[in-house]
Amino acid sequence: MLYSVSDFEMGCGSLMRILISVLSSLVVVFVAAAAEQPPNIVVILADDQGWGDLSSNGNSNLHTPNIDSLGRDGATFARFFVSPVCAPTRAEFMTGRFHSRTGVWGVSRGEERLNLGERTIAEMFREAGYATGNFGKWHNGTQYPYHPKGRGFEEFYGFTHGHWGHYFSPPLDHNGTAVRGNGYVTDDFSDRAMQFIEANKDKPFFAYVTYCTPHTPFQVPDKFYEPFADKRFPQQHRDPEKEEIERTRAALAMVENIDWNVGRILKKLVDLDLDRDTIVVYFSDNGPNSWRWNGDMKGKKGSTDEGGVRVPCMIRWPGTIKAGRTIDGISGAIDVLPTLCELTGVPIDETKPLDGISQVEQLTAANPQEPDDRMIFSVRGTRVGVRTQQYRLDEDGALFDMIADPGQREDVSTREEKVTERLRDAVAEFRTNGMPESKPPSRPFTVGYRDFPVTSLPARDGIATGEIERSNRAPNCSFYTHWVNTDDTVSWDIEVNEAGTYAVTVYYTCPEKDIGSTFDVSSGNAKISGKIIEPHDPPLVGEAEDRVDRGTESYMKDFKPLVVGDLRLESGRTTITIKPTNIPGSQAMDIQEVTLELL
Repeated sequence: MLYSVSDFEMGCGSLMRILISVLSSLVVVFVAAAAEQPPNIVVILADDQGWGDLSSNGNSNLHTPNIDSLGRDGATFARFFVSPVCAPTRAEFMTGRFHSRTGVWGVSRGEERLNLGERTIAEMFREAGYATGNFGKWHNGTQYPYHPKGRGFEEFYGFTHGHWGHYFSPPLDHNGTAVRGNGYVTDDFSDRAMQFIEANKDKPFFAYVTYCTPHTPFQVPDKFYEPFADKRFPQQHRDPEKEEIERTRAALAMVENIDWNVGRILKKLVDLDLDRDTIVVYFSDNGPNSWRWNGDMKGKKGSTDEGGVRVPCMIRWPGTIKAGRTIDGISGAIDVLPTLCELTGVPIDETKPLDGISQVEQLTAANPQEPDDRMIFSVRGTRVGVRTQQYRLDEDGALFDMIADPGQREDVSTREEKVTERLRDAVAEFRTNGMPESKPPSRPFTVGYRDFPVTSLPARDGIATGEIERSNRAPNCSFYTHWVNTDDTVSWDIEVNEAGTYAVTVYYTCPEKDIGSTFDVSSGNAKISGKIIEPHDPPLVGEAEDRVDRGTESYMKDFKPLVVGDLRLESGRTTITIKPTNIPGSQAMDIQEVTLELL
């Protein structure tokens, strides 16, 4: 066979890249081996913080010195891509795979659940001897084994839903037990993460700190909001008429609160003499949740355009990652798992192939080679775009040169026909192999595990009939209300893992004038009956703390548990249904959730 000079040069280049990658990996292995124990991991994930919401990215509207320090003292991924919305990005981080392969398609009603066949980064690190904890918003499944306790985390404190309606001492979940939060959620989650770090300072730990801000509702303590209350911004969105200044003020105040908390975590590492032994990663789950300055990028949260999926990402490991390094090659949430595994020597479970690639060479080699041109796909439902180092093909098939035109203003698809054809073919292939179904089949909610005997069935996951209404449009933290007819029902599609007797508890509110309603809870031929005999009519909370009128998140209130009785459930798929049998007042009750406890 004859080889051309270009073939020979290409082969040498590939060989050189392989040698450099191997050498850089050996350096990391030697560094880790020289330490008394593997490095600790702290991953901090913001919710709805855009690329532009950092002073280090050129935004003079706010100050983020602590987050910025991670890039100054470590490395910055200049072109880091995630999914357009929350839960899919979390799935990509947890698995190193595009979310469309993992069963995660949406943010609510069960679409946020990570398939049980997927292996998570927490499971890999736990099996390698790390203490594992998640503090904040989980958003990849509520019912065990989708719950964090079933996905590799020994410790969980936070909430599993996608949206939460109140950020000051709200109801939370601690290892499956309902608890009351302590103060502002971002501060509270940071406190819990620091307690976990201190408790595990003598062994390697993996702390996943998942803030729910600056996601709506726009609530933030006074000391962070007051500097923004009347502030005018020198930098605005590229289409200023779209920007709502009140939302910008609240969002940036929330980001400054995040920055303060990041500073507290970094100081805790210093105080415990762990800062040089800990890898810290910071990124966000999607683009900004309002129209505000974002470096002239097109799109925001929910969009597959650059502004919807490009976010800040920094990583620091003193002594191993060179301070001030900038990585210009495209990367994404799918790369974090293989990168952290290689940095720490934790084996990757290769049961399913990864889409992400390790960035260790880019982080540690003296003269890293740019990887071969890769493609990162942006997916929202059935919409797909793709990004290469130079180009973005958007979901409508338009092509943009992101180097010459980072704002996506000029479609060059007719001028760059070969590039356009190649990327359109890549999208078509991805639709076939990367998202084999337009939507995953209906999955029931899992019930009945001895390791986690109490299962929550929140209103978010229920199906209501008749005139029953949700307390707000977004299901996540909603409750059911306006239950005025005895023919109307609420039901949950469930899969019972273990047959047995289950204690049924209904969480309700009901004013005194409406007490007396009776109802049945049934599954198949099994049925128990209950009656509302005690009034419980607490006020809604959340409005007083809102800096901006809220959108889809429900206000919240405290619900009272009513132990209805014991119900026999057989294994397999079935339905749990609540149906009123008598409504003497204006309505039966409001319902937040039903719990089933395996006895």
